[in-house]
Amino acid sequence: MRAILYYITIPWVYLVSWLPLWLLYRFSDALYVLMRIVKYRNKVILENLRYAFPEKTEKERTIIRNRFYRHFCDLIFETIKVVSISHSEIKRRVTLENLEILEQYYTQGRDVIAVVAHYGNWEWLTSFNLHLQAQGCEVYHPLKNPYMDRFMLRLRSRFKNFNFTMDSTLREVLKMKKANHRYVLGLIADQSPAKVKIQYRTVFLNQNTAVHVGPEKMATALNDAVVYFKMDKTQRGHYNVTILPVCESPKQTQPHEITESHVRILEQIIRQRPELWLWSHKRWKYSPYRTAIDPSSLAVQS
Repeated sequence: MRAILYYITIPWVYLVSWLPLWLLYRFSDALYVLMRIVKYRNKVILENLRYAFPEKTEKERTIIRNRFYRHFCDLIFETIKVVSISHSEIKRRVTLENLEILEQYYTQGRDVIAVVAHYGNWEWLTSFNLHLQAQGCEVYHPLKNPYMDRFMLRLRSRFKNFNFTMDSTLREVLKMKKANHRYVLGLIADQSPAKVKIQYRTVFLNQNTAVHVGPEKMATALNDAVVYFKMDKTQRGHYNVTILPVCESPKQTQPHEITESHVRILEQIIRQRPELWLWSHKRWKYSPYRTAIDPSSLAVQS
């Protein structure tokens, strides 16, 4: 059944991808109206917003939800467009600022870990490799459907970036270090960790939140510099990524210092423009309670 659905769906995805973006955005407009009618994941979204922004009124939170719907519909069709979009066009639509920060590390013979989030358009963010003098790499989680997994892996490799599974990442980057092949490793860190892998909790958006410590562990083990890719939507179909320094010397930091740093950056970004974050995700499903408490009491022993 999975194979049948795949071979029925994918040809249509390819055909739709070749349509110009202005037309895809008309489809997005129609999907937005449908989402408003069916109230897609309404309960999850509004519950997340109530805890994150208790100071806002229900009307204000509903406005954020509707803006999220608008952006999410654009995101769906922009992701489909990845199938056919040219390298030159994606570079024009996704720009990077502060590249000199990365170049400074290259000249020092150092590699970089870039923390990213489900904010803006993370599928278009895979094009960051086209702007680099080093090799762009990403960690991906294989999908249960093997057909869709192969399709998404091809999609995320379109801009010549390397994709590693979590289990193979350390081995692969060590090979690159041994070959003196500079890299920037992108790690998405805002999803909920698997329940058995929760090692640290903090206060994030007013809530008791389990967070990934993978970027910090990887950076500390490899002594790679850490940056944050701050993505903003400048207009429909256009994004700007600002590279923010997080940590130059991971081995000299205190436990969870790097994690706290990138969590605070994301929190500030979300507060400034909340509609660009993935509110439909059950981010706090493993939180025993969601009220904020003193972050110093939230550490979980490994």
